[in-house]
Amino acid sequence: MIDLHYWTTPNGHKITMFLEETALKYKIFPVNIVKGDQFKPEFLAIAPNNRIPALVDHEPKGGGKPISIFESGAMLLYLAEKTGQFLPADLQGRYDVIQWTFWQMGGLGPMAGQNHHFRNYAQDKIPYAIDRYVNETNRLYGVLNKRLSDREFIGGQYSIADMACYPWVVPYKNQGQDIDQFPHLKRWLATIGDRPATVRAYALAKEVNPNYGQPVIRTEEERKLLFGQTAAVVK
Repeated sequence: MIDLHYWTTPNGHKITMFLEETALKYKIFPVNIVKGDQFKPEFLAIAPNNRIPALVDHEPKGGGKPISIFESGAMLLYLAEKTGQFLPADLQGRYDVIQWTFWQMGGLGPMAGQNHHFRNYAQDKIPYAIDRYVNETNRLYGVLNKRLSDREFIGGQYSIADMACYPWVVPYKNQGQDIDQFPHLKRWLATIGDRPATVRAYALAKEVNPNYGQPVIRTEEERKLLFGQTAAVVK
């Protein structure tokens, strides 16, 4: 059994997508980030960066004591190796998928996240910051669109690279992007969105968080919890 500490964000969706694809047994432990659940000692014990998602696998491959993992990219790699699915076995295919997974972790996710922040959440609208991250998101969409011009999925076959990237492209409107400018990316987005496991994963998000899809921040206290953190929160 896998304990999944989860909230309804793009990084959280990556893991539910994988788990639904493989039918691994798992239990969700909601971590409501707008209520400060990410700062509770029991969560910090497995996720020292106080960010979701995180998991505890009580039945690791090969046996032994439970293993806890944080960082969604590391979690996808772990689950792929545990199940032998969604990560090619051959060296070239394996590292092709891994490099695109890291591309999402180091590029698409952080840039789109800053895009969301300065366009949608920041109280002070700073044109330079908005332009910087909207344009970089646009560039990254172009990179992915080109990659998908001659293949169905990022690594050829559906893989953890697709699961990593998909949730960060779903909110393209909130990122100031015109998906029609990226026809291969648009086709890929629709293909993954139609997968039964993806449908189940996103339906689960609505069960866990009744406010899913609505504005995240409603109060000044919620703003402080999400954006006012310093080293004090991890002491």
